[in-house]
Amino acid sequence: MKQKGFTLVLSIIAFTCLTISFQTSVTAQEPTQTGVVLRAYGPGGPAPAMREAAKVFGERKGMKVEITAGPTPVWKDRAMKDADLIFSGSEYMMTDFAQKDLPALIDRSTIRTLYLRPSAILVRPGNPKGIKGIKDLAKTGVRILVVQGAGQVGMWEDVAGRTGNVKRVDGVRRNIGAYAPNSAEAKKLWANDPTYDVWLIWTIWQKESPASADLINTEPENTIYRSCGIAITNHSERKALGKEFADFLQSPAGQAIFVKWGWIAP
Repeated sequence: MKQKGFTLVLSIIAFTCLTISFQTSVTAQEPTQTGVVLRAYGPGGPAPAMREAAKVFGERKGMKVEITAGPTPVWKDRAMKDADLIFSGSEYMMTDFAQKDLPALIDRSTIRTLYLRPSAILVRPGNPKGIKGIKDLAKTGVRILVVQGAGQVGMWEDVAGRTGNVKRVDGVRRNIGAYAPNSAEAKKLWANDPTYDVWLIWTIWQKESPASADLINTEPENTIYRSCGIAITNHSERKALGKEFADFLQSPAGQAIFVKWGWIAP
């Protein structure tokens, strides 16, 4: 009887040690960083994909990735103090960030281009004006909304003039009813003023609000592409974690998220 009792005690001790060992192993393999916050700032265009990617990455790491997005003046002062990462909506935007908008903030050696998205024509649901492509934007009676800033400086001109047809460029210009300073303001105009028939923008904006517009692809010969990029800041105290997040954005899991939001897989 004593022998059986002794054996039972040994079994309990062995099981307890095995359980502790297993839990320690799991903890070692999946370290968490509770309380750690990685902060990234940038424009609104890439924000939906960035936020979803941040959530997935944060859950995997047991920490938080905070995405602040919108026009640069809204978040610039905060970013200068605590940004770990800066993301952009075009190559020239990232260059402007590095050269003048966010002086000395970005570590230029860490800048990387992530994904591209194509130009697109957004029309009212049901496409009441029967828009089929860029050539239709030069027709009489079409009212166009464009963005002149925030990753889209000259975008409409690049699209309309890509084939070298000056009459088309002139016709499109005559039909532009508003030049919004950024996509957020353009989105407000599109929602509040139904007199706009067309919003010349990127495909990703229709993905964000599919009920507000139908998407018409720009013709291949008129289509242009601009990028989303990311960089680590010079003053970040979490550079290694920032690089890990940037790596995740280019991983198969990160790529699937960006493709879901209208970006093109490399």
